[in-house]
Amino acid sequence: MNKVLLIDDDAELTTLLQEYLVEEGYDVVTDTDGRAAIAAAAGNTVDIIVLDIMMPRMNGIEVLQRIRKLSQVPVLMLTARGDDVDRISGLNLGADDYVPKPCSPGELAARLRAILRRAGQPAAGVSTDTIRAGQLVIHSGSRSAEWRGEALELTGTEFSLLEVLARSAGQLVSKQEISKRAFGKPLTPFDRRIDVHISSVRQKLGLREDGQSWIQSVRGQGYQLLVD
Repeated sequence: MNKVLLIDDDAELTTLLQEYLVEEGYDVVTDTDGRAAIAAAAGNTVDIIVLDIMMPRMNGIEVLQRIRKLSQVPVLMLTARGDDVDRISGLNLGADDYVPKPCSPGELAARLRAILRRAGQPAAGVSTDTIRAGQLVIHSGSRSAEWRGEALELTGTEFSLLEVLARSAGQLVSKQEISKRAFGKPLTPFDRRIDVHISSVRQKLGLREDGQSWIQSVRGQGYQLLVD
């Protein structure tokens, strides 16, 4: 049973979501203070955190920033509908996904399942092979990666994206294909989460000797992982 920490000061929405997620088989703990999420991340006591951005005392963006200094626990952000700034800020800081409020319990449960699937051990039938692409080594079974002989710290979402590119290293992979293979769903219009997460992975890989990124983009088409 996956343990979910739900941080939101909207009591009515929190109760609704908690009841639904419990029926779906989750162990759900709620709180109204973002500091509880930081403590849970530090103690490694939950499997995933659902974090509202607009909260008193400490907003969700600041909480996420502190969490990422302590842990790579999956985090799903609840954002105001239409607020692209909050969404992009959250993704830039390492959030795994976001859901606009007001959200349906069913949509939230589906997003949680997808994130946990990306962050956890592979299910039956999922490849557990090792992928080598230049100086990058991807271990699909343990969902871990090495870059230039050193462990590469990635969120679950970042790992899924990099694995897709590594399997097609040296080839252009369309955004639509990346979305289907990494997220299990088609890319929707104006969805920038792939771009934001790729930007984070680029920073972790650093630059090539020629000053270019190891992950090249083709405007309007997709991304390509270079191997030499």
